Amino acid sequence: MQSLEQPGARFLLSGASGLLGTAVRNGLLHSGTEVLQLVRRPPLGPREVQWFPERADAVTAASGLEAGTLEGLAAAIHLSGANVAAHRWTPAYRREMWRSRVESTRALCAMLRTVERPPRVLLVASATGIYGDREDEVLDECSPPGAGFLADLCREWEAAAAPAREAGIRVVHLRFGVVLAREGGALSKMLPAFRLGLGGRMGSGRQWMSWISLEDAVGAMRFLLDDERMAGAVNLCAPEPVRNAEFTRSLAARLGRKAVLRVPEFALRMALGAMADEALLASARVVPKRLLDAGFRFKQPTMETALAALWSPGREQDSGSGQSGTAAK
Repeated sequence: MQSLEQPGARFLLSGASGLLGTAVRNGLLHSGTEVLQLVRRPPLGPREVQWFPERADAVTAASGLEAGTLEGLAAAIHLSGANVAAHRWTPAYRREMWRSRVESTRALCAMLRTVERPPRVLLVASATGIYGDREDEVLDECSPPGAGFLADLCREWEAAAAPAREAGIRVVHLRFGVVLAREGGALSKMLPAFRLGLGGRMGSGRQWMSWISLEDAVGAMRFLLDDERMAGAVNLCAPEPVRNAEFTRSLAARLGRKAVLRVPEFALRMALGAMADEALLASARVVPKRLLDAGFRFKQPTMETALAALWSPGREQDSGSGQSGTAAK
């Protein structure tokens, strides 16, 4: 299959300042493509375009774009969205998560629908949270959505891309598991406690955790850009999900620490409310069936290989003295 990443090809990217967006942008630029970044703040350079996704229609959402800017794009990648685990899920923050995902996707797809030469493919973020809390059930892309706020959010998030599909654009919903990287994301927030020997399992520790290394997440996205067979939902998670207790032991061992503590469920619920049940205690044993069937090869298919890669020679090694060797974002 021919790669869309050709010198001079133009890609549209939202969420370029985040962990995934930064890695994707750097990979695209390295291949010689042009990356146009959608930003909500005033642009800092010619490759940034301000947009207003909270506005109701394509014309006002795209008022920062000059005529013809979206014509002839090779692909669009939509990764923006308020962090699910950044705040307690107050009514105001639930509305912000909804706006930043559902409404921004709807606005972007409405914009793309208006151009005469739309992109060939749209990759739009989603999450394994769509499956809800399913205990030990093995979940693939054919599994129905679950229940709860996060599952409802993901379902509406994916539905919001309908205008792009109607315009003939191949749409891929990226159902991300937890993305593992030392330089950002959930793992970087856990490291200080684990380095101090204070890391521990969440609740019973029996809940399944679906995860993917940052390298494999970016690799899978670039694979999906080019494989024209792939449309609809695709699970972006490693083929071997782990229970929370196993993840805790593996991370502690990698840091030369013990993980004997346990964070009780009631304490998590008191501190975090509904987010504790849906984001930390929920069990989702998700597998990447469509990626595997399509021939994608994971570089870090197991938790051990993923953690080993993060602390491999060539990276600044963790000294065990509480000093972090994280890479710059």
